[in-house]
Amino acid sequence: MQIRFESSRKEVAQMDTQTLRDNFLVKDIFRDSELHFVYSHYDRVIIGGAIPLTVPIAIPVFDALKASYFLERREIGIINIGGEGQVIADGERFETSKLSCVYIGKGTREVLLTSKNPLEPAVYYLLSSPAHQTYPNRRFTKEDATPATVGSMETSNHRTIYKYIHLEGIQSCQLVMGLTVLQTGSVWNTMPSHVHDRRMEAYCYFDVPDNQRVLHLMGEPSETRHLWVANRQAVISPPWSIHSGCGTSSYSFIWGMAGENKDYTDMDPVQIGELR
Repeated sequence: MQIRFESSRKEVAQMDTQTLRDNFLVKDIFRDSELHFVYSHYDRVIIGGAIPLTVPIAIPVFDALKASYFLERREIGIINIGGEGQVIADGERFETSKLSCVYIGKGTREVLLTSKNPLEPAVYYLLSSPAHQTYPNRRFTKEDATPATVGSMETSNHRTIYKYIHLEGIQSCQLVMGLTVLQTGSVWNTMPSHVHDRRMEAYCYFDVPDNQRVLHLMGEPSETRHLWVANRQAVISPPWSIHSGCGTSSYSFIWGMAGENKDYTDMDPVQIGELR
């Protein structure tokens, strides 16, 4: 588990490309038969990825957490972006197909990640935040998430939003999580942009073709910066930063938040003409 500390607005405004990538781009967390985590000091969120093959992958405890097991004081959302699998939480089995989400609450001692077919393995994206209360472990399929199609082809942002962990869905302490699938021919996400000083956010881009990229915009609205992001890479977004993107093809991304509230609509919009 890699530890990343927060950066101030002034620091970010002066960063060069490599420094931005070192601080905010999360690469190489999806590796066969391995689990990798990045601990961010923005709201103490942990971002991770795992690809189990023939042997289940257990979520371990890390010395840095000073806990007896990973979810002693935490909760976690797990979304499968690969083949069929199972998430096993203290013996309870949750089937996971592509785009399924499993929430595991505080107090669950053992979490195992499995694939049904190692030739077409499950690919798990994980997002964990501190928790003060226990909520039931639950699974949502993409159909359970009440998909909402928004945007238009005219503005190149025709997309379907799936909300999993939020006030009207799976209950949690502070974790909010879902995903967005852009329609063929659409490339813009989260435009017009917004910020929400009350919580951080993380994006994980997936289903990006190998020879394509997503241009992720970040920074204060008046001091924007950018990161070129490849398939199965994530971006940490501070509470004061915008988080928008434009791809060289259509793509999908998982969004996840943690902080002061779970209100999906809590955002401070930024008009396109105000961006610099």
